[in-house]
Amino acid sequence: MGGLLNNFWKEIPDGAFALAPMEDVSDTVFRELILSVSDPGKLNLLFTEFTSTDGLCHPQGYKAVAHRLKVNQSELDIIREQNVKLIVQIWGNDPEKFFKAAKTISEEYQFDGIDVNMGCPVNKVVRQNSCSALIGQPSLALEIIKATIEGSGMPVSVKTRTGIKEHQTQIWIETLLESGLSAITLHARTRKMMSLFPAEWQQVRIAATVIQSLKPDVKLIGNGDVLSYQQGLELAASTGANAIMVGRGIFANPWFFADDRERDVPEKLDLLKRHITLFCLTWANTRNFGILKRFFKIYIHGFQGAVALRAKLMETNNPEEALSVIKDFELSLGNAD
Repeated sequence: MGGLLNNFWKEIPDGAFALAPMEDVSDTVFRELILSVSDPGKLNLLFTEFTSTDGLCHPQGYKAVAHRLKVNQSELDIIREQNVKLIVQIWGNDPEKFFKAAKTISEEYQFDGIDVNMGCPVNKVVRQNSCSALIGQPSLALEIIKATIEGSGMPVSVKTRTGIKEHQTQIWIETLLESGLSAITLHARTRKMMSLFPAEWQQVRIAATVIQSLKPDVKLIGNGDVLSYQQGLELAASTGANAIMVGRGIFANPWFFADDRERDVPEKLDLLKRHITLFCLTWANTRNFGILKRFFKIYIHGFQGAVALRAKLMETNNPEEALSVIKDFELSLGNAD
Protein backbone atom coordinates (compact mmCIF):
# COMPACT_ATOMS: atom_id res chain seq x y z
CA MET A 1 0.00 0.00 0.00
CA GLY A 2 2.75 2.39 -0.93
CA GLY A 3 0.16 4.77 -2.37
CA LEU A 4 -1.25 5.78 1.01
CA LEU A 5 -1.28 9.52 1.58
CA ASN A 6 0.65 10.84 4.58
CA ASN A 7 1.93 7.49 5.80
CA PHE A 8 3.64 8.86 8.88
CA TRP A 9 4.87 5.39 9.87
CA LYS A 10 7.66 5.72 7.31
CA GLU A 11 9.08 8.66 9.30
CA ILE A 12 8.75 7.18 12.79
CA PRO A 13 12.34 6.85 14.10
CA ASP A 14 13.68 3.71 15.72
CA GLY A 15 13.46 3.99 19.48
CA ALA A 16 10.08 5.77 19.35
CA PHE A 17 7.57 5.39 22.19
CA ALA A 18 3.78 5.10 22.22
CA LEU A 19 1.18 5.49 24.96
CA ALA A 20 -1.16 2.51 24.74
CA PRO A 21 -4.88 2.64 24.05
CA MET A 22 -6.53 1.89 27.40
CA GLU A 23 -10.21 1.66 28.22
CA ASP A 24 -11.50 4.58 30.34
CA VAL A 25 -7.91 5.82 30.57
CA SER A 26 -6.48 7.22 27.34
CA ASP A 27 -9.06 9.90 26.65
CA THR A 28 -8.10 13.36 25.42
CA VAL A 29 -7.62 14.58 29.01
CA PHE A 30 -5.13 11.90 30.04
CA ARG A 31 -3.27 12.01 26.73
CA GLU A 32 -2.82 15.77 27.01
CA LEU A 33 -1.73 15.55 30.63
CA ILE A 34 0.94 12.91 29.95
CA LEU A 35 2.18 14.70 26.84
CA SER A 36 2.37 18.01 28.73
CA VAL A 37 4.85 16.58 31.28
CA SER A 38 6.87 14.56 28.75
CA ASP A 39 10.16 15.73 27.28
CA PRO A 40 9.74 16.70 23.60
CA GLY A 41 10.70 13.81 21.35
CA LYS A 42 10.30 11.09 23.99
CA LEU A 43 6.61 10.33 23.37
CA ASN A 44 5.89 9.95 19.67
CA LEU A 45 2.56 8.13 19.31
CA LEU A 46 -0.78 8.46 21.09
CA PHE A 47 -3.79 6.16 20.76
CA THR A 48 -7.44 6.71 21.63
CA GLU A 49 -9.58 4.41 23.70
CA PHE A 50 -10.83 1.59 21.51
CA THR A 51 -14.07 2.42 19.74
CA SER A 52 -16.70 0.01 18.44
CA THR A 53 -17.32 -0.06 14.68
CA ASP A 54 -20.87 -1.21 15.47
CA GLY A 55 -21.35 2.00 17.44
CA LEU A 56 -19.74 4.21 14.81
CA CYS A 57 -22.04 2.77 12.12
CA HIS A 58 -25.28 3.06 14.13
CA PRO A 59 -27.31 6.34 14.28
CA GLN A 60 -28.01 6.01 18.01
CA GLY A 61 -24.89 4.05 18.88
CA TYR A 62 -22.70 6.75 17.37
CA LYS A 63 -23.74 9.18 20.08
CA ALA A 64 -22.77 6.66 22.75
CA VAL A 65 -19.21 6.17 21.44
CA ALA A 66 -18.37 9.57 19.92
CA HIS A 67 -16.75 10.78 23.16
CA ARG A 68 -13.95 8.27 22.54
CA LEU A 69 -12.95 10.24 19.46
CA LYS A 70 -12.91 13.63 21.16
CA VAL A 71 -9.70 15.63 20.89
CA ASN A 72 -9.45 18.87 22.87
CA GLN A 73 -7.92 21.82 21.06
CA SER A 74 -5.39 22.13 23.87
CA GLU A 75 -4.27 18.53 23.26
CA LEU A 76 -4.12 19.13 19.53
CA ASP A 77 -1.92 22.19 20.04
CA ILE A 78 0.69 20.17 21.99
CA ILE A 79 0.49 17.31 19.49
CA ARG A 80 1.25 19.67 16.61
CA GLU A 81 3.96 21.51 18.51
CA GLN A 82 5.78 18.26 19.33
CA ASN A 83 5.01 16.45 16.06
CA VAL A 84 3.27 13.60 17.85
CA LYS A 85 0.95 11.29 15.88
CA LEU A 86 -2.57 10.54 17.13
CA ILE A 87 -4.11 7.23 16.10
CA VAL A 88 -7.71 6.11 16.58
CA GLN A 89 -8.22 2.49 17.58
CA ILE A 90 -11.35 0.65 16.48
CA TRP A 91 -12.71 -2.86 17.02
CA GLY A 92 -15.43 -5.16 15.74
CA ASN A 93 -15.87 -8.18 13.48
CA ASP A 94 -17.64 -6.99 10.32
CA PRO A 95 -15.43 -5.84 7.41
CA GLU A 96 -18.24 -3.74 5.94
CA LYS A 97 -18.61 -1.82 9.20
CA PHE A 98 -14.84 -1.34 9.36
CA PHE A 99 -15.02 0.15 5.87
CA LYS A 100 -17.85 2.52 6.84
CA ALA A 101 -16.29 3.48 10.18
CA ALA A 102 -12.91 4.09 8.54
CA LYS A 103 -14.56 6.29 5.91
CA THR A 104 -16.29 8.35 8.61
CA ILE A 105 -13.04 8.73 10.57
CA SER A 106 -11.10 9.87 7.50
CA GLU A 107 -13.76 12.37 6.44
CA GLU A 108 -14.84 13.84 9.78
CA TYR A 109 -11.78 13.68 12.05
CA GLN A 110 -8.11 14.65 12.02
CA PHE A 111 -6.42 11.45 13.14
CA ASP A 112 -3.11 10.45 11.58
CA GLY A 113 -3.91 6.76 11.33
CA ILE A 114 -6.26 3.94 12.29
CA ASP A 115 -5.36 1.00 14.51
CA VAL A 116 -7.38 -2.23 14.53
CA ASN A 117 -7.71 -3.93 17.91
CA MET A 118 -6.90 -7.63 17.50
CA GLY A 119 -5.49 -8.02 20.98
CA CYS A 120 -8.04 -7.29 23.72
CA PRO A 121 -8.44 -10.55 25.70
CA VAL A 122 -11.53 -9.63 27.74
CA ASN A 123 -14.15 -12.38 27.61
CA LYS A 124 -17.16 -10.21 26.75
CA VAL A 125 -15.29 -8.82 23.73
CA VAL A 126 -13.87 -12.17 22.60
CA ARG A 127 -17.34 -13.73 22.82
CA GLN A 128 -18.41 -11.18 20.18
CA ASN A 129 -15.88 -12.75 17.82
CA SER A 130 -13.75 -9.61 18.02
CA CYS A 131 -10.28 -8.43 19.06
CA SER A 132 -8.01 -11.35 20.08
CA ALA A 133 -10.62 -13.82 18.76
CA LEU A 134 -9.56 -12.68 15.27
CA ILE A 135 -6.16 -14.36 15.74
CA GLY A 136 -8.02 -17.63 15.20
CA GLN A 137 -9.73 -16.31 12.06
CA PRO A 138 -6.95 -15.12 9.76
CA SER A 139 -9.13 -14.73 6.65
CA LEU A 140 -11.57 -12.46 8.48
CA ALA A 141 -8.68 -10.53 10.04
CA LEU A 142 -7.21 -9.83 6.59
CA GLU A 143 -10.61 -8.76 5.23
CA ILE A 144 -10.99 -6.32 8.13
CA ILE A 145 -7.57 -4.73 7.63
CA LYS A 146 -8.05 -4.37 3.89
CA ALA A 147 -11.54 -2.88 4.37
CA THR A 148 -10.13 -0.35 6.84
CA ILE A 149 -7.39 0.69 4.42
CA GLU A 150 -9.81 0.96 1.50
CA GLY A 151 -12.41 2.86 3.53
CA SER A 152 -9.98 5.42 4.90
CA GLY A 153 -7.01 5.71 2.54
CA MET A 154 -5.04 6.18 5.77
CA PRO A 155 -2.15 4.18 7.21
CA VAL A 156 -3.55 1.26 9.18
CA SER A 157 -1.88 -0.64 12.00
CA VAL A 158 -2.90 -3.61 14.15
CA LYS A 159 -2.43 -4.20 17.88
CA THR A 160 -2.43 -7.90 18.63
CA ARG A 161 -1.06 -10.76 20.72
CA THR A 162 1.17 -13.72 20.00
CA GLY A 163 -1.64 -16.28 19.84
CA ILE A 164 -4.75 -17.50 21.59
CA LYS A 165 -3.78 -20.43 23.83
CA GLU A 166 -0.16 -20.73 22.77
CA HIS A 167 2.37 -18.65 20.86
CA GLN A 168 1.91 -18.73 17.10
CA THR A 169 3.90 -15.58 16.48
CA GLN A 170 5.63 -16.50 13.25
CA ILE A 171 2.60 -17.71 11.30
CA TRP A 172 0.35 -14.94 12.68
CA ILE A 173 2.78 -12.16 11.78
CA GLU A 174 3.30 -13.72 8.33
CA THR A 175 -0.48 -13.65 7.86
CA LEU A 176 -0.85 -10.03 8.94
CA LEU A 177 1.87 -8.95 6.52
CA GLU A 178 -0.34 -10.07 3.62
CA SER A 179 -2.80 -7.26 4.35
CA GLY A 180 -0.98 -4.06 3.39
CA LEU A 181 -0.84 -2.70 6.95
CA SER A 182 1.84 -0.19 7.96
CA ALA A 183 2.65 -1.26 11.53
CA ILE A 184 2.07 -4.03 14.06
CA THR A 185 2.02 -3.64 17.82
CA LEU A 186 2.73 -7.00 19.40
CA HIS A 187 1.77 -7.50 23.02
CA ALA A 188 4.16 -10.27 24.03
CA ARG A 189 1.50 -12.50 25.57
CA THR A 190 -1.16 -14.89 24.32
CA ARG A 191 -4.83 -14.20 24.83
CA LYS A 192 -4.92 -16.95 27.49
CA MET A 193 -2.10 -15.28 29.43
CA MET A 194 -4.18 -12.09 29.81
CA SER A 195 -1.87 -9.94 31.96
CA LEU A 196 -1.39 -12.62 34.60
CA PHE A 197 2.01 -13.84 33.38
CA PRO A 198 5.19 -11.94 32.45
CA ALA A 199 5.44 -10.72 28.86
CA GLU A 200 7.69 -12.96 26.77
CA TRP A 201 9.76 -10.55 24.72
CA GLN A 202 11.52 -13.26 22.75
CA GLN A 203 8.25 -13.39 20.79
CA VAL A 204 8.84 -9.79 19.73
CA ARG A 205 12.27 -10.84 18.46
CA ILE A 206 10.59 -13.60 16.40
CA ALA A 207 8.16 -11.06 14.94
CA ALA A 208 11.01 -8.67 14.08
CA THR A 209 12.83 -11.44 12.22
CA VAL A 210 9.71 -12.31 10.20
CA ILE A 211 9.05 -8.67 9.32
CA GLN A 212 12.64 -8.02 8.29
CA SER A 213 12.60 -11.00 5.96
CA LEU A 214 9.20 -10.31 4.37
CA LYS A 215 8.17 -6.64 4.72
CA PRO A 216 10.99 -4.59 6.26
CA ASP A 217 9.04 -1.34 5.72
CA VAL A 218 6.40 -2.44 8.25
CA LYS A 219 7.09 -1.02 11.73
CA LEU A 220 7.04 -3.26 14.80
CA ILE A 221 6.05 -1.90 18.20
CA GLY A 222 6.74 -4.11 21.23
CA ASN A 223 4.41 -4.04 24.22
CA GLY A 224 4.22 -5.65 27.65
CA ASP A 225 5.66 -4.97 31.12
CA VAL A 226 7.70 -1.90 30.15
CA LEU A 227 8.33 -0.16 33.47
CA SER A 228 10.87 2.53 32.55
CA TYR A 229 11.98 4.51 29.53
CA GLN A 230 15.49 3.04 29.70
CA GLN A 231 14.13 -0.49 29.89
CA GLY A 232 12.05 0.24 26.79
CA LEU A 233 15.13 1.38 24.87
CA GLU A 234 16.97 -1.78 25.90
CA LEU A 235 14.08 -4.02 24.87
CA ALA A 236 13.86 -2.33 21.47
CA ALA A 237 17.59 -2.79 20.93
CA SER A 238 17.61 -6.44 22.03
CA THR A 239 14.53 -7.54 20.07
CA GLY A 240 14.69 -5.48 16.90
CA ALA A 241 11.42 -3.67 17.63
CA ASN A 242 11.22 -0.23 16.02
CA ALA A 243 9.21 1.26 18.86
CA ILE A 244 7.90 0.54 22.35
CA MET A 245 4.34 0.87 23.65
CA VAL A 246 3.75 1.70 27.31
CA GLY A 247 0.51 0.73 29.03
CA ARG A 248 0.28 0.00 32.74
CA GLY A 249 3.77 1.40 33.30
CA ILE A 250 2.30 4.91 33.07
CA PHE A 251 0.30 4.24 36.25
CA ALA A 252 3.51 3.95 38.24
CA ASN A 253 4.88 7.23 36.91
CA PRO A 254 3.07 9.88 34.80
CA TRP A 255 6.52 11.41 34.15
CA PHE A 256 7.54 8.18 32.39
CA PHE A 257 8.61 10.14 29.29
CA ALA A 258 10.60 12.78 31.16
CA ASP A 259 13.77 12.79 33.25
CA ASP A 260 13.80 10.17 35.99
CA ARG A 261 14.18 12.46 39.00
CA GLU A 262 11.77 11.89 41.87
CA ARG A 263 8.84 14.34 41.81
CA ASP A 264 8.02 16.09 45.07
CA VAL A 265 4.60 16.14 46.69
CA PRO A 266 3.54 19.59 45.39
CA GLU A 267 4.32 18.52 41.81
CA LYS A 268 2.26 15.36 42.18
CA LEU A 269 -0.66 17.25 43.72
CA ASP A 270 -0.51 19.98 41.06
CA LEU A 271 -0.70 17.40 38.28
CA LEU A 272 -3.64 15.68 39.95
CA LYS A 273 -5.45 19.02 40.30
CA ARG A 274 -4.82 19.71 36.63
CA HIS A 275 -6.23 16.30 35.76
CA ILE A 276 -9.39 16.86 37.80
CA THR A 277 -9.90 20.36 36.44
CA LEU A 278 -9.35 19.39 32.80
CA PHE A 279 -11.62 16.35 33.20
CA CYS A 280 -14.34 18.63 34.55
CA LEU A 281 -13.90 21.22 31.79
CA THR A 282 -13.87 18.56 29.08
CA TRP A 283 -16.69 16.29 30.15
CA ALA A 284 -18.83 18.40 32.52
CA ASN A 285 -21.59 15.97 33.53
CA THR A 286 -21.36 13.72 30.48
CA ARG A 287 -18.93 11.23 32.02
CA ASN A 288 -19.04 9.65 35.46
CA PHE A 289 -16.74 11.27 38.03
CA GLY A 290 -15.95 7.75 39.27
CA ILE A 291 -13.74 7.23 36.20
CA LEU A 292 -11.27 9.70 37.72
CA LYS A 293 -10.79 7.60 40.86
CA ARG A 294 -8.72 5.00 39.02
CA PHE A 295 -6.12 7.73 38.47
CA PHE A 296 -5.69 8.86 42.07
CA LYS A 297 -3.03 6.28 42.89
CA ILE A 298 -0.88 7.53 39.99
CA TYR A 299 -0.30 10.77 41.84
CA ILE A 300 -0.98 9.87 45.47
CA HIS A 301 1.72 7.41 46.48
CA GLY A 302 5.22 7.37 47.85
CA PHE A 303 4.92 10.13 50.46
CA GLN A 304 3.82 10.51 54.07
CA GLY A 305 0.04 10.75 54.36
CA ALA A 306 -0.56 9.38 50.85
CA VAL A 307 -2.65 6.40 51.97
CA ALA A 308 -5.00 8.53 54.09
CA LEU A 309 -5.30 11.19 51.40
CA ARG A 310 -6.13 8.60 48.77
CA ALA A 311 -8.77 7.06 51.02
CA LYS A 312 -10.44 10.46 51.45
CA LEU A 313 -10.31 11.13 47.71
CA MET A 314 -11.96 7.78 47.00
CA GLU A 315 -14.92 8.92 49.11
CA THR A 316 -15.51 12.09 47.08
CA ASN A 317 -18.44 12.35 44.66
CA ASN A 318 -17.51 15.25 42.39
CA PRO A 319 -14.54 17.40 41.29
CA GLU A 320 -15.27 20.13 43.82
CA GLU A 321 -15.09 17.69 46.74
CA ALA A 322 -11.87 16.17 45.43
CA LEU A 323 -10.18 19.55 45.00
CA SER A 324 -11.29 20.56 48.49
CA VAL A 325 -9.73 17.41 50.00
CA ILE A 326 -6.47 18.15 48.19
CA LYS A 327 -6.50 21.76 49.37
CA ASP A 328 -6.98 20.66 53.00
CA PHE A 329 -4.02 18.30 52.65
CA GLU A 330 -1.88 21.07 51.15
CA LEU A 331 -2.79 23.34 54.08
CA SER A 332 -1.78 20.61 56.53
CA LEU A 333 1.60 20.39 54.80
CA GLY A 334 2.00 24.14 55.19
CA ASN A 335 1.14 23.97 58.87
CA ALA A 336 3.58 21.14 59.37
CA ASP A 337 6.34 23.33 57.99
